[in-house]
Amino acid sequence: MSDILLRNLRPMGGAAVDMRITGGKIDEIAPSLQADELPVEECKGAIAIPGLVEAHTHLDKTVMGLGWYKNAVGTELRAMIDNERAERHRLGMDPHRQSMRHALALVGAGCTHARSHVDIDTEHGLAILEGVLATRDALQGIIDIEIVAFPQSGLLVRPGTLELLDKALSLGADLVGGLDPSGMDRDPKGHLDAIFGLAETHGKGVDIHLHEAGTLGAFSLDLIMERTRALGMQGRVAVSHAFCLGMNDWHATEALIAGLAECDIAILTTGAPSREVPQVKRLHAAGVRLGAGCDGVHDTWSPLNRPDMIDRARIIAMRNNLRSDADLALALEICSAGGARVMGLQGYGLEVGCIADLTLLDAETLAEGAISDAPRPLVLKAGCVTARNGAALRKAP
Repeated sequence: MSDILLRNLRPMGGAAVDMRITGGKIDEIAPSLQADELPVEECKGAIAIPGLVEAHTHLDKTVMGLGWYKNAVGTELRAMIDNERAERHRLGMDPHRQSMRHALALVGAGCTHARSHVDIDTEHGLAILEGVLATRDALQGIIDIEIVAFPQSGLLVRPGTLELLDKALSLGADLVGGLDPSGMDRDPKGHLDAIFGLAETHGKGVDIHLHEAGTLGAFSLDLIMERTRALGMQGRVAVSHAFCLGMNDWHATEALIAGLAECDIAILTTGAPSREVPQVKRLHAAGVRLGAGCDGVHDTWSPLNRPDMIDRARIIAMRNNLRSDADLALALEICSAGGARVMGLQGYGLEVGCIADLTLLDAETLAEGAISDAPRPLVLKAGCVTARNGAALRKAP
């Protein structure tokens, strides 16, 4: 926790003010405040937004710092999953070291919170989870990390995985994950019964990867909504990717979106340029909670994604044809407050009394901030400076 005075910053691109932070919370905002012996940061008219929220990533997967990874696999989902599971051994990927590198890169780019899916499988057991749990502990006060126990390699098709997920939730994973219940396990009822059963037993939320497109994905999404209603889990379920919401059958997607709003199921998008994706303005208009993430970053799947939620806002804007200033500000909001709503963060915002998690943007307007590649001048977590000029103060291993 820290006491500090931020001078000459523009909350959400508005008029320039000073901000006093006391005990890690925003205490006072006014055009001119006395320092009263507090340390002072000169913000030089930068825009202040609440900390960026990376709401869908895989901290354990990155190959940052391991040299160039030669990808010879292609784009078939099962092949990429199997290849990654094997390559972890060959590359000597330490999950704590790699997740530290990824998480601190996010901090440098302005993130204060992240939700990471962490692989749980019968080949690696709980070792990957243990590495990311160590990272979460090591970065307390720098970035808050929420962990999803994720059966990347399949659940029912790999006996023993369900028991490992159960143990992962007992060890400290925050949510239970799932993956393509029809396409991966070929048993959507069994897969979802298992996932929601674990959630009910442990009192945890659910976040399911749904790559399934078209009517197959719509079928799986209907089953997810059915279980959410039956178990009274409204507000505690998220679906990541949800590519089926991007299909051209607008009547079908309209009904799905209405169902998501009714069940308060959140959608987490990456705006993937290579796939049909949910249309964020349609979801936003329907009142569906909507966040975003960079997915895997420089991993065995692809070298293309960056650990930067401003870069992701730009990608989402491009993929959704968002061009007006208001729409670009929406893209930025999805990557900050939108993710905070999905994760149920308390005290998030720029009002007096909120936790002082802030990111400064070197931009004239929120729209410019949403697409600018300028380094973030300053990042604070509960009033403590965690990054300057695009780099975390904590050095990565």
